[in-house]
Amino acid sequence: MTMDVHSKIKEILAEQALLLPEEVVDTASLLDLGIDSLGVVEVIFAIEEEFSISVPFNANDPEASNFDISSVQAITAAVQQLLTKQFD
Repeated sequence: MTMDVHSKIKEILAEQALLLPEEVVDTASLLDLGIDSLGVVEVIFAIEEEFSISVPFNANDPEASNFDISSVQAITAAVQQLLTKQFD
């Protein structure tokens, strides 16, 4: 399931950044991808909708959030962790 999560995260980010999924590298930050603060909120909503999860993200203070958006890899790990908790 991790690979499916990773692929879907890349698709969501690529759509928001107007890129192809293969152009979204694991080490890229959202800023590297050209996703601004409004785009971050849209990405969070898309992730919540796609995976039927609630992301603990504070758009007003992303640094205080428990959801790591520092890179594509970090976002994938955070989503995977939320999915794991959901099924515990």
